[in-house]
Amino acid sequence: MALEQKLNLRLSQRLVMTPSLQQAIKLLQMSRLELQEVLTQEMVENPTLEEMEEVSETERVEEARDTEDAGLPAETAPAAEKERDSFEEIDFNSYFEDYLDSAYNPRQYQEQPEEYSLENVLTRPEGLPEYLTWQLSMSGVPPAVRDIATYLIGNIDEDGYLRVSRDDIRQAHFENDAEVELALALVRSFDPSGVGAFDLPDCLLLQLAALGVENELLERIIREHWAEFLNKHFVPLARTLGVGMSEIQAAFEIIKNLEPKPGRKYSSERTIYVEPDVFVRKISDEYVIQLSEDGLPKLRISAAYRKLLRGGNGAIGAEAANYLKDKMRSAIWLIKSLDQRQRTIYKVADSIVRHQRAFLDHGIEHLRPLVLRDVANDIGMHESTVSRVVSNKYIHTPRGLFPMKYFFHSGIDSSKGDDVSSLSIKNKISRIVEEEDPRKPHSDARITQKLRAEGIQIARRTVAKYREELRISSSSQRKQSF
Repeated sequence: MALEQKLNLRLSQRLVMTPSLQQAIKLLQMSRLELQEVLTQEMVENPTLEEMEEVSETERVEEARDTEDAGLPAETAPAAEKERDSFEEIDFNSYFEDYLDSAYNPRQYQEQPEEYSLENVLTRPEGLPEYLTWQLSMSGVPPAVRDIATYLIGNIDEDGYLRVSRDDIRQAHFENDAEVELALALVRSFDPSGVGAFDLPDCLLLQLAALGVENELLERIIREHWAEFLNKHFVPLARTLGVGMSEIQAAFEIIKNLEPKPGRKYSSERTIYVEPDVFVRKISDEYVIQLSEDGLPKLRISAAYRKLLRGGNGAIGAEAANYLKDKMRSAIWLIKSLDQRQRTIYKVADSIVRHQRAFLDHGIEHLRPLVLRDVANDIGMHESTVSRVVSNKYIHTPRGLFPMKYFFHSGIDSSKGDDVSSLSIKNKISRIVEEEDPRKPHSDARITQKLRAEGIQIARRTVAKYREELRISSSSQRKQSF
């Protein structure tokens, strides 16, 4: 069989993930703070990008005159400043042409005076180790005891508990028992009270001592009968100790108000402040959606570089002209991707508001089951696009601030015809537990019966799963024998 070469033509279609498409997808799933950082970096790396500033009426007239002198029709200048009633009315050809011909304002490149010294900026709040070390420096103990105390402070976890035993301390070459005990007593006397404890009962005893509470019953309960007390076996405990239930109840109230994690308020975890990406406001009887753009730079193409390119390759050279053209194409695609991102977020938010109108009007009891496919079919996009939109984004409504993922939940069948959101069912379970008698808490089977009485067809194992997700203890652990 002879081998020969042939040429065949074949027509086919395939999706190619170009760098520009990859950039658009990445921008879509970013939070607003991440997007702000990316845009700032793009402005640094791309010289053709600049931030649009507010211009006065006189400057706007001069800008329109310059645009007419450049040979552009008057209705295109400057379209970026015009109000648009809907995202669907955007004319991208005029949109980008107007960005390219916007006036260049060199004042934005002037250096701003520094308002404060960076050396005086606190990078993070003081943690528990720093606070204990400061107290140690104020104690004036001998150097040997100070070394042992420093070692102990280094082995205290974020909750305030000491994670080394006395044997571990000796293995660390601190063999003088008297000095070790003195260092232990010193660290355990520091603020917050209870710090340096070996376990929870030890922590509670340290706090009682710091408060000056001398109660033999409390000490016996914590030292000898802690397991029974923790499991709320109050009736057998009262018989064992030979006291009445009123005394057990008084001990319970005191212990309940002690701090089980004394180092919690000195946690080094930073608070993450959430800024909503979408605002939903009720005006008359309608909900109006507004995208948040605070902090996001309004980008445009630098008019100075645009004029350089209009001058031809002879003015700046072929290599520089090609470089500017590449950067300008990249900048135009970035601006278009940003606008597409905003339009997509608006569509998804609008669909969520229409689906969850009853929740916005009446509260969580009326939250409807919703999945990504419902919103995707509603706005004519793929589920993966909707998933990227709702990732790491928050929506502010008259009912409060929620992650956009909050509104997507599976449903449970209802005898009334409409499915009930799993989140609504969890809220009902929490309410049933809050209203129960502490002496006779409801079992999972009883909670299931109550939900079925409201028309919710749910299994007992589903109730148990939701209860565990809500971190609600079982009925035997919730029972109080007062």
